[in-house]
Amino acid sequence: MVAIVLLVTAAAAMRLYQLDGQPGGLYPDEAAEGLDAYRLLHWPGYHPVFFADDAGREALYGYLVAIAFRVAGESIVVLRATSAVLGVLAVVAVYGWLRREGTAVALGAAAWVAGALWLVCISRDGMRNILVPVTCALALWAMSAWAVRPGRGRALLAGAAMGLGLWTYQPLKLLPLLLVAWLLWLRSRDRGRWTALKGDVGWLAAAYLVVGAPMLLTAVIQPGLYFGRAVGVSVAEQHTGLGALADHSARTLLMFALTGDPNGRHNVGAMPLLNLPLALLAALGAWRAWRHRDQPLASLVLIAVPVFLFPPLIATADAAPHFLRSLGLAAPLAALLGMGCAEVLEMSLEGTLRPLPGVLLAGVFLVSGAQSAVAYFGRSPADRAAPYTFNLVQLADSAREPGMTVVLIDDYQSLVVRYLDVEGVANHTVRIAEPVAGLGPPQHEAGAPCAVVALTVSDIRRAYGDGIAGSASVVAVDPVGRPSVWRAAC
Repeated sequence: MVAIVLLVTAAAAMRLYQLDGQPGGLYPDEAAEGLDAYRLLHWPGYHPVFFADDAGREALYGYLVAIAFRVAGESIVVLRATSAVLGVLAVVAVYGWLRREGTAVALGAAAWVAGALWLVCISRDGMRNILVPVTCALALWAMSAWAVRPGRGRALLAGAAMGLGLWTYQPLKLLPLLLVAWLLWLRSRDRGRWTALKGDVGWLAAAYLVVGAPMLLTAVIQPGLYFGRAVGVSVAEQHTGLGALADHSARTLLMFALTGDPNGRHNVGAMPLLNLPLALLAALGAWRAWRHRDQPLASLVLIAVPVFLFPPLIATADAAPHFLRSLGLAAPLAALLGMGCAEVLEMSLEGTLRPLPGVLLAGVFLVSGAQSAVAYFGRSPADRAAPYTFNLVQLADSAREPGMTVVLIDDYQSLVVRYLDVEGVANHTVRIAEPVAGLGPPQHEAGAPCAVVALTVSDIRRAYGDGIAGSASVVAVDPVGRPSVWRAAC
């Protein structure tokens, strides 16, 4: 008990420390979540189950943020703190799921989740993908418990936990595929267990349909909105050639030990998911799981890995590997690491050296967590700001002046300005316009202040011509001193 309390405390510290300044900036996807949470609180009758803006998003995370806003106030810190709490809960959920497998498995898995750089990064961003590790762990926990002690009640819990996955993010749409593959495996390897389970499959399916009904209905009524984001980044839309697909797949498979996500929001320093000692430990865990493949949990984990590898393998848009699309792997990978710990301890030395393997394992996780902390908190201001569009925050700040300000920005980036504007700045009017040619002179009240702000002077020139652009001056610079926001009188 002391060990898991220490791990949860460490996980909370990694996720909440300096949350007001790290990572800094605000990414448009975060702003979309904050904006919809604001609308849930302040727009009468606004209670969607699926947000239509920002390419479509499941609404569960937005409701959790709205609750946090109601309790602690509306701010970027509270938005991101919601993710931090969910990140800590993932540590608890993984430990609870694997506790039946022994202390070594449960603590090893929880230790990795607590300190993994990958999971720390997403725990400090205000986006719905943070729901995946904790929800996946709960679903796998419920499925495992049902297999160990079949019964209607546990089948209902398993179905409900799987249905909850539809409210989170793309990878957990594959939970039914995992279930079917796992049940077929059990049917072929353990007929007695399959016989005990098959009578409850209908109850599991019913619970899944009840909990997931709003999302499933959205998928039927608005398939383009519901599936659009996933299809748009996949091979179906990207038309990736065989050579590029092979390269993408290789990079994705090597992400466990060699390659890392180059996106600074998903990762820091393009580090792999695991360092070399942890990769070897996970491989040892996979070997242990294979030897115990006739046991429900071991087979569930082994099948979950290829199932949740499928999304990053077919999503060829953007650079590879892409850690967000790999989030379904977080809980199964934690289980493999925990099983690797158990395997090491079973090979323990005799006599006075018997505690040595446990000490070495603790050292591996401690060093890994320390590496994560140094990598994350040791970034330069420029490295912290760029992935989180700090210039958009500066743009929003530059628009907070008496009178009217026209903000020249595209629709997606405008989410940051719109969200920050509702945080409560009085005595000004913000109008957002795409920086396209031929906008015409800004319409404003005669004699009242009027200004145009943009990320580049060329945007002002394109929209309003040389006359207004000629008065533009730099009003904000990025962390390395380059102009980031321009302002002109109109």
